Amino acid sequence: MKKAPEGWPRITSAVFYDDAGKAIDWLCATFGFEVRLKVEGEGGRIEHSELEFGDGLICVGSTGGKASREVPLPSGSPRSVGGINTQCLAVYVDDADAHCAHSRAAGAKIVEEPKTSDYGEDYWSDRSYRVEDIEGHQWWFMQRVREQKPRAK
Repeated sequence: MKKAPEGWPRITSAVFYDDAGKAIDWLCATFGFEVRLKVEGEGGRIEHSELEFGDGLICVGSTGGKASREVPLPSGSPRSVGGINTQCLAVYVDDADAHCAHSRAAGAKIVEEPKTSDYGEDYWSDRSYRVEDIEGHQWWFMQRVREQKPRAK
């Protein structure tokens, strides 16, 4: 398998918002993302954007995909479809409790408070919380607290 292009992880998710410009500002202020690229179209519509979090990357765009598409991308924000999510986004952070406190202070809706999930002595343990963004996307922010034991060869 060839390497991914420089600066891109192997897999990148795209998240769609009715007001993608507002969502980008909110994601940066609340969760700590940084804008790498933002392409605005007519009327401030976000045609494409790239937000970084450490070595991770997500794309954020306006619902419907690029305005120039002959066939619009069938996308919507959870808010526009009764809160339904077809994906949850998971992000590793250094300190889940501190990240949660910052998100809460910024006005995020904490759905599940930070808790530690221990998958057993032979597996890992994570501390995580779940939060809903301004249009209803569900996010997990996780901190690894114990690594998995090496497997015998």
